Amino acid sequence: MTRSIRAMYFSPTGTTQKIITGIAGTISKHFAQETHTIDFTLPEERMKPISFSRDDIVIIGVPVYAGRVPNVLLKYLTSIMGNDALAIAVVLYGNRNYDDALIELRDILNNNGFKVIAGGAFIGEHSFSKTLAQNRPDEKDMNIVEDFANQIINKMRTSNELQTVNVKGNQPYRNYYKPINKEGIPVDIRKVTPKTNDRCLDCKLCVTVCPMGSIDPEDVTKLKGICIKCGACIKKCPSEAKYYDDQDYLRHKQELELEFSSRNEPELFL
Repeated sequence: MTRSIRAMYFSPTGTTQKIITGIAGTISKHFAQETHTIDFTLPEERMKPISFSRDDIVIIGVPVYAGRVPNVLLKYLTSIMGNDALAIAVVLYGNRNYDDALIELRDILNNNGFKVIAGGAFIGEHSFSKTLAQNRPDEKDMNIVEDFANQIINKMRTSNELQTVNVKGNQPYRNYYKPINKEGIPVDIRKVTPKTNDRCLDCKLCVTVCPMGSIDPEDVTKLKGICIKCGACIKKCPSEAKYYDDQDYLRHKQELELEFSSRNEPELFL
């Protein structure tokens, strides 16, 4: 059977994209097929209806936000029609924990008519930080990506009947992870937004990379929608003009950098 390979991802800073395209590239070589890419990072892409067929292999990845699949993606993800396509579910987290994100993504895909035959939790540089999991996924991660893809190929080649993969996680899912302040009280940083300093060149790059389409193109210091703290506008700004100054956010960032500095490794499920 000829399989079509589909690489599908939400990746504001490019880390999830690197993992998904790595897996898809190895699988595509085995099937001698071109990889078809669906990048749903920007809002206009999430307006397009999409469906697959039983001849497709879909490698789909999202970042982990607060231990879960980003809630801003749920409407789009639950609209995708699997139609018995095979799927590999991938989540990418910033070295703290992926909590219930992988099992949640697997369940969404299963409920949409996919058969999820493999899953993986990988590590990428944290969206809040330039030091936590710095420069990951790195060469070691990408070697694991290639091995994972080869294991998936072997599973498809040797299994008479492919089964839905079991992955780590809780059902019902845990609540979204919340940081705490210095008094130990949970704090809500969802409404925290980036500021803009006087180094801004008004190049509008932040407008084009915002996955929510929230930065006002007429005045890039203003938001016209929500901020999901993906890090794209900060990490991609050529003049380092974007920053956060909220004290609860900064305290949480520092805690993450200190508490989770030890290297985590990817977890694979086949």
